[in-house]
Amino acid sequence: MNKREIGLMGGTFDPIHLGHLLAAEQAREQAGLDEVWFLPSRVPPHKQGEEITPAVHRLRMTELATADHPAFHVCSVELERSGPSYTVDTLHVLLQRYPDVRFSFIIGGDMVNMLPKWHRFDELVRMVHFIGLERPGTAADRQKFWPYVTFVEMPQWDVSSTLIRRKVRAGLSIRYLVPDAVERYIKENGLYGD
Repeated sequence: MNKREIGLMGGTFDPIHLGHLLAAEQAREQAGLDEVWFLPSRVPPHKQGEEITPAVHRLRMTELATADHPAFHVCSVELERSGPSYTVDTLHVLLQRYPDVRFSFIIGGDMVNMLPKWHRFDELVRMVHFIGLERPGTAADRQKFWPYVTFVEMPQWDVSSTLIRRKVRAGLSIRYLVPDAVERYIKENGLYGD
């Protein structure tokens, strides 16, 4: 029996935006994934000490953003435990829960060069394959990473959660940067204001 091919997309999603969704769709289509699971992280290791919106809001926005795509799902596994959200720990849990699945982890092309510095990297590459989203003008060393990274093309679109939070704080429009349901949720819950 063939295993289901699931792409994992981790992130703070503070808030999730159309760039995240575009990246997930490009990875799903180009890498032949059955589904993409979004993993909101509790405490990203590289953001410890930073102020992050409570997990309940980030989880709900991710659910709203992915609701209309039949191959997109939200997995709250990283929110079920305390402490930093290390990918290797997440994979241990997921592989135990879903033995019938082959997981790939979707990352930005800029993160590919950082992979060897990830927590327990040697263990991680035995558990999961990586899908690197390569944007025009940015290139990872393909020769160096080919054994454990498949590269897919990602259209250039410079949108970030930081930009969106800044716009909300300034009272500017975030229309067409986030799904409509996420924009409504941000307004209704007074997120990212002063």
